[in-house]
Amino acid sequence: MARIYTAQFNAVAATVQQDLFEILAGSNNGATILRLKLSQNNKTGDANEAEFLILIKSGQTTTGSGGTAPSKVVRDSDDAASNATVAANNTTKASAGTIVTHYADNWNIRSPYDFIFMPEERPFLKGGRRGTVELATTPGSSTTISGTIVWSEGEA
Repeated sequence: MARIYTAQFNAVAATVQQDLFEILAGSNNGATILRLKLSQNNKTGDANEAEFLILIKSGQTTTGSGGTAPSKVVRDSDDAASNATVAANNTTKASAGTIVTHYADNWNIRSPYDFIFMPEERPFLKGGRRGTVELATTPGSSTTISGTIVWSEGEA
């Protein structure tokens, strides 16, 4: 049975484009992204409405930097710890390699962004492969963002 994990960041002021999440799959088991949730809490009303481009990519060989290593949480406390390495809010984005953009989507920040992948469409990172969830729009002003990513290791 697949193990399910989450990582999150809370109330981060985004002022530049960045990798909201970067996952480097464990070398022995790979990782499948199941869900992505983003929200913001400092801009309300029509005057602050904005659309942010969200890109899900894989294949980068150079890790990003400038962010944090969020805690990884296992869904079932009896399961093993995740083999993946996770970073959040890297302001220098992961780069180099043969980069593939799997999904491009717009997030209207007036409401949360909650994307649950259909089983057939889930991005899979082979063992040792890196993937990112990228904020590809430069915010017009500081936007306080929180996010959660859910992934599985083994068969999802």
